[in-house]
Amino acid sequence: MRTNKDKVIKTVVSGVIRHPAWPEGLEANRAGGLSALPGCGGITYDIMAGDSAYGWAADHLEPGASTHNPDEKERMCYYTVCCMGNKAEVIGGNAEGAEGYVVAKHAGAWHVVIEFDQRDLREMHIKDQVQVVAYGTGLKLLDYPDVHVNSIDPECLEAMDIEEKDGKLHVPVAGVVPAVLMGSGMGSSRPMGDVDFMTSDWEHIKRCGLHELKLGDIVMVNDIDTSYGAKFQEGAASIGIIVHGDSVFSGHGPGITFFMASAKPLLIPVIDKTANIRKYHDKAYGPIEPMKRKKVK
Repeated sequence: MRTNKDKVIKTVVSGVIRHPAWPEGLEANRAGGLSALPGCGGITYDIMAGDSAYGWAADHLEPGASTHNPDEKERMCYYTVCCMGNKAEVIGGNAEGAEGYVVAKHAGAWHVVIEFDQRDLREMHIKDQVQVVAYGTGLKLLDYPDVHVNSIDPECLEAMDIEEKDGKLHVPVAGVVPAVLMGSGMGSSRPMGDVDFMTSDWEHIKRCGLHELKLGDIVMVNDIDTSYGAKFQEGAASIGIIVHGDSVFSGHGPGITFFMASAKPLLIPVIDKTANIRKYHDKAYGPIEPMKRKKVK
């Protein structure tokens, strides 16, 4: 695909690893009980992109380090210009120099979820500062003006090897989500934010072939256009990345952060169970490596 990536700038933004937070009190889960489970925010050990989006004793589970910018005026800039697949680095503390990449972004919490090597995660602390090379905002597909792109690293997008055929884009995805399942986040006016698909009817999830989805997987949602906010549009399609895991709450489930959308039937899914942001980051930039540790004399 021809893009304008030669005109897209690279800039540096920073955030900090955020402490997990809860709303006041407990909330009713979809089974009628009360729930308070970890998963959103903080540092999550041992769970990475490529691990299941389901089955954990957690809610809205975010892999790796969950970061945000604590300054109210800078927060949305950090969230907006960071793109999936961007390089990241810890710039202070015991894990200074550790390198990672952006998995995806969690709207509402305004978290930029970043994966690091597991050994490095164990050296990190809440409020450690992370710097991201923001690259991708303003990206366009020059031959497809009706296909909108947002929040994706241009090198990672190229690594997906999207095929052009008969004026349409054939995109590798791990699964296809029907519009009827879309829940929390629908109706948002934020272009290509994140929207959960509901998992309360597990048998329907299995019939749709979505029961094996993993964190970081790339998926397509049919009949939903997220170009300028999440809305139903027959024939439309949106493509995004699983940013967080399942939820016990009504209207919620794994969240999809969108990076490509069209109101027209121009996006064709090609099922590839290995389609994951980790795979494409590694192809574009190489696997993340643990930081070099100082030798003890």
